[in-house]
Amino acid sequence: MKTDEAIRTRRAVKEFDANHVMPADTEKELLSLAMLAPTAFNIQNWRFVVVKDMALREKIREAAWGQAQVTDSSLFIVMCADTKSWEKRPQRYWANASEDVQGFMVPAIDSYYRDKEQVQRDEAMRSSGIAAQTLMLAAKGLGYDSCPMDGFDFDKVGELIDLPDDHVIAMFVAIGKPKKDAWPRAGQLAMDEIVIENRF
Repeated sequence: MKTDEAIRTRRAVKEFDANHVMPADTEKELLSLAMLAPTAFNIQNWRFVVVKDMALREKIREAAWGQAQVTDSSLFIVMCADTKSWEKRPQRYWANASEDVQGFMVPAIDSYYRDKEQVQRDEAMRSSGIAAQTLMLAAKGLGYDSCPMDGFDFDKVGELIDLPDDHVIAMFVAIGKPKKDAWPRAGQLAMDEIVIENRF
């Protein structure tokens, strides 16, 4: 599928075929593609918690106000991010770069993030959102549908997945085969309301 077609046809599917099993190589391909999503300073701060334990999924579904996508999707991911990834051996993010580039980028990472809690959180959310969209478009290209989700008790889900203190949950992404089509698009705003040239 071409990229533009994937973008145009990607929809948030709410009902998945709970009996469909995603092949392991497809799952690996999707996660590999998501790991190519960009991150500031290449810190790759996203963490994908792939929940396969159905008992755990049931508990997460309870924390998500009963939304069926949690249990019925073929691949269910809690999109998280490590807010302190910037200080965890940052030289590894630039290991394949020249010494000059490493010498510039590694100290720049520290300077950008240190003592800036809001920046750390903001970057975690931005990175996770980009990775989630990459994942959903990749899924569409491989014949799957998806649903981005934020309707859940973040603290409760954090407890259920043993979320480390220096990590945050950004959202869920549920992927699978649809049981029925997504609703028609509810209403798109006009481009001239969305696109601003130069200044508001």
